[in-house]
Amino acid sequence: MHAGRGWWPQSLRNVEEFGGTGRMRKTVYLDATIPSYLFDERKNLREYVGVTKKWWSEESAHFEVYVSEETIAELSEGDYPHRDRILEFAAQLRVLPSDERILEIARVYLDNYLMPQVLKGDALHLAYAVFYKCDFLLTWNCNHLANANKRQHIRIVNARLNLPTPEIVTPLELFTEDNHDHE
Repeated sequence: MHAGRGWWPQSLRNVEEFGGTGRMRKTVYLDATIPSYLFDERKNLREYVGVTKKWWSEESAHFEVYVSEETIAELSEGDYPHRDRILEFAAQLRVLPSDERILEIARVYLDNYLMPQVLKGDALHLAYAVFYKCDFLLTWNCNHLANANKRQHIRIVNARLNLPTPEIVTPLELFTEDNHDHE
């Protein structure tokens, strides 16, 4: 894989063809956990679901929010009680198109044991967010993505490839600061 500087697209903040508004808002890529938690009713996930709903209602408007074809595929194939509602919600989001270079990046992640050894899911979500230079990858996947030990490994691999690394965060970490917090 030739991953020299500058072969990936400009930041989404500057790419109108993917539905950007042209405003200088930060970009957020959603993996499948975020749309699915918006409609989840499991009691053991109640706190995560509540935080996800609060983030969506209070914070999402501050960002350019994107999903990928992989996000849609994962939601379509998943066994969700409210799959139709989840897919209806996801259909309203901006979908980033696939590109062969995204698969190349994901293969490098698999070769470096960053993710489970399957060319879908986590590796592709990260590759999309990296390829499109998203500021944040928003997820509840704390095993393979939003994990301090994993983040360091991801940064090292991306640095070797001269690729940017998005901030990989949960909704808990992406609330804007309230000015009242300092009073």
